[in-house]
Amino acid sequence: MATEKSYYMTQEGKEKLEEELHYLKTDRRQEVVERIKVARDFGDLSENSEYDAAKDDQAFVESRIAQVEKMIRNAVIIENDNDNPNIVSLGKSVTFQELPDGEEETYTIVGSAEADPFEGKISNDSPMAQSLLGQEIGSEVTVATPGGEIQVKIVNVD
Repeated sequence: MATEKSYYMTQEGKEKLEEELHYLKTDRRQEVVERIKVARDFGDLSENSEYDAAKDDQAFVESRIAQVEKMIRNAVIIENDNDNPNIVSLGKSVTFQELPDGEEETYTIVGSAEADPFEGKISNDSPMAQSLLGQEIGSEVTVATPGGEIQVKIVNVD
């Protein structure tokens, strides 16, 4: 039997997933059921685009519910490693500077379920995070990016 994938996330990320699951199971699921009922009243289901769209939406909602339940069931809560405050680890924010004279950037390393680069959260599976994990303040690290390798210096870890 295959082992299920673990989903690393913060407590906040797990709570957001639980909120989404509640919304999907209560409000969203009921909205779709109502759309299906209304679409059935339009007549012949074989040529009813509203019915087809509602059924597609229902399939999406049910699929997302199953996915979120699996993520919650296999959640591994990230705890900050307070023993080594200068070491980059999962759940911590890291500030680095691209060498030789780039601007400083700060990202929080989270599990893939929570990753949102636009909010400064990168997945622990990303090449950037993989290069930074385990490094300490002052380290110069080579990071593989789609545009080629870059050198960065770790300035701070929170």
